Parts: sequence; C-alpha cells; structure tokens
Amino acid sequence: MLGFLCSVPPFQNAFGSTDAVGVFSPLGANGAIGEHRAQIYAHMYQVAAEKWVRAGVASHAVALYAHDCEAQEQFFRYGFGMRCLDAIRDLGEIGAACCEGYAFTELTSDELLQVLPLDHLLDAHMAASPTFILRPSDTPESFLRKSKRSQSTYLVAKYRNQIVAYLRAERGGETFIRNTPGYLHISGAYCLPEHRGRGLPQQLLRLLVNKLRTLGYARLGVDFESINPAAYSFWLKYFAAYTCVVARRIDEHAAAKR
Repeated sequence: MLGFLCSVPPFQNAFGSTDAVGVFSPLGANGAIGEHRAQIYAHMYQVAAEKWVRAGVASHAVALYAHDCEAQEQFFRYGFGMRCLDAIRDLGEIGAACCEGYAFTELTSDELLQVLPLDHLLDAHMAASPTFILRPSDTPESFLRKSKRSQSTYLVAKYRNQIVAYLRAERGGETFIRNTPGYLHISGAYCLPEHRGRGLPQQLLRLLVNKLRTLGYARLGVDFESINPAAYSFWLKYFAAYTCVVARRIDEHAAAKR
C-alpha cells in the first residue's frame, strides 16, 4: 500500500450552511508514503472524486496535518482552497496590556443570555465578506441548551456595565483531540468594533489561560475558518496550527450528469 483516501458517507448541507451534498475525509482517513507523495494523493483523489461525484457530491473536503505542505499543494493544484484550521497552545503566560476602564469577569449560569446579542453579531460577521458563512442564530432556548450541553465558560469584558467582548470555551470542539485529558477548546469570540484595538481579546485569553492553569489543564485549543481574516490574524499569534481542512466545490451540473 502506498496510500489511502477514505471518507464518511455523503451528507446534506455541507459545512452546515450550504445546500450542497458534501463528503469529508477526516484526519486519519487519508495518508501516503513520503516518496512521490503528491502524485499518490493526486491519483487517489481522482479515483475518489469520480466515486463521490457519481453519488451526487459537490462539496469535497479533506483534513490534513498543517505541516504536510506537499499534500496541501497537490490539493491546491486540483482546485481546493484552505477552509479552516485547528490550533493549540500550552498554558504558558500570555502578555496583555492593562485595559483601563474595562472590567473582566466570568458569567454565571444565570447571566449567560447577556452575551447572546454579541453571539448574534458574530453570526453576522461570519456571513459578511470574505467569509460568507451563513449560519442560523440561536434562540435564547437553543443558546442555553448548547451552553449547558458543552459545559461552556464565558469570559466577558464590560464597559460601563455593558458587555463589549466575550470569549467562550468548552469541553469538546471540532477536533480529533477534544477528548484528550487536560484539554479545553475555544469555540467563540467577538469584540464590538468600537472597542477593538484596545487589547480586550488578549486580556480575555490571558485570563482564561490563567484560570485553566490553576484548574490543572495542560492545553488550550481553537478551531477557526482560515477564510475569516480577523480570526486568522489573531489566533495564530498565540496558537500553533496542527491540522487544516482543504475544500473544493465542483459544478453541481457535473455531478448531475454522472
């Protein structure tokens, strides 16, 4: 065996926000030897894509290690683009400037709905250019239900007693290491535009790292869309990428003719 490329079965609404039928090869479901690695991936994808398209699949996604440049470049040559990244860090100290005039706190379970308006603004940000990911906003009921299920922690920055930024961390996350002992995952962050550039996200991240260190955690992770420039530029200052997902959307008419 020189390589393998497997996938989950085709599914509706690829990436949760499109009408396309999708297929996904997660990390561990593909690999190739080092010699002629790019050519092996090229041939495997050509065979796999023929099968996927016969099944009506228009959205193809493959997870790769972030350092696997040879495989990434081959997928780029075949029309793929980077879609999202997983990143991780230890709980070493994070430098953050003092944010005068702001108060930082962790929300109690009775206060969680106070952050919902900012969560809706994050949805609007994701729907804007250049990200263009339209995802349904939570109702108060679904927001509380998800927060309880994931055991979410919300750290917030307040200005004149109003929440202007938040950071959400949870058990889980969309990563294969989510069940690793001593691991917590950041699943959301947003700062109001008029309060950006003042170090609020950095201060929230510093407070979260300090909290986790006292609780005996060892690692903190985050996943984010590489097509979201604000997320890409911020998270990679403090985290190291270890996996990425490359994705391609083919012409649905080509799939219909198979």
